[in-house]
Amino acid sequence: MNTTEKVIIEQFPYWEKAIGSIPAPQSAELMVFVGCGTSYNLALSLAALSNLAGRSAIAAPGAEWLNRPAALWSRWQQTHVVVLSRSGETTETVAAAKASRAAGAFVTALTVEPESSLAKNCDRLIASPTHPDEGIVMSVSASLMLLLGMQMIGLQIPHSIVASARGLANDLDAALSKAVTGRSHFVFLGSGPLYGVAVEGALKLMEMSQSMTQAFHPLEYRHGPISLVDEKTAAIMLYSADQKAEEAKLVEELREKGAVVIGLGGPGDLELNVDFDLSLAGLAMLPALQILGERVAQARNIDTVSPRHLTKVVTLA
Repeated sequence: MNTTEKVIIEQFPYWEKAIGSIPAPQSAELMVFVGCGTSYNLALSLAALSNLAGRSAIAAPGAEWLNRPAALWSRWQQTHVVVLSRSGETTETVAAAKASRAAGAFVTALTVEPESSLAKNCDRLIASPTHPDEGIVMSVSASLMLLLGMQMIGLQIPHSIVASARGLANDLDAALSKAVTGRSHFVFLGSGPLYGVAVEGALKLMEMSQSMTQAFHPLEYRHGPISLVDEKTAAIMLYSADQKAEEAKLVEELREKGAVVIGLGGPGDLELNVDFDLSLAGLAMLPALQILGERVAQARNIDTVSPRHLTKVVTLA
């Protein structure tokens, strides 16, 4: 077992410590969730969850919010900017936080590094410690920042989600076979707040295993991308309860075209139960997607401790 796998498996006590009461977010006309890489994927999910909870929100990549915010939103003084960064040192993210405050926005930092540059350039800090052995691949820190952000927008996180997420990861791990891990084209499908989690699943598997991955809203996948599906394809469907019937039809199409399908919360070649509704399902699914990335990497003899071309902190000169 390498360090990446160890950290994924050992992440759940850190969830337990992070579950609790977080004060309501600053009142604002719009919440803007900002991040880079994994943090941006989490921002996509948090923005969708915020909108569903009645708080208008968008997600923006750090560089886009820093360099052309007017293309997204112009009324800075009515804006609550929530900036996500594991290290708190990502160049674009820290700069975006500074620029947002200078323009009059209220800035909240979501991080696992309370002494970071980001933590020192915000109006409010929300942080929780991560696993000390976490390396380049973001696993427990990603789960923690999603959990903290969900609590910040008012979602109640039950302690029961810890056992459910652990069980889902274990069940997926036990059910995986070469029929899945041996594929070379991976497609992650999720809608609403699960879209950001699908994008994160795709990114995780891509950087861990150097495989070709894609992420789409499920019904969008029919509009062109489905042309790539063949016997080398594995699809991971993150089912939404309110869209399950249509998503199941798409799964059958993918299977007919040669894909093997993992169904998280619905039908597939591997069908795994998800205990929570749309607002909590993404968090419960994250560790299972992290395990999937590790197992595909192992099948390709790739060491995820040192992913090619990647560093733990991305800084720009």
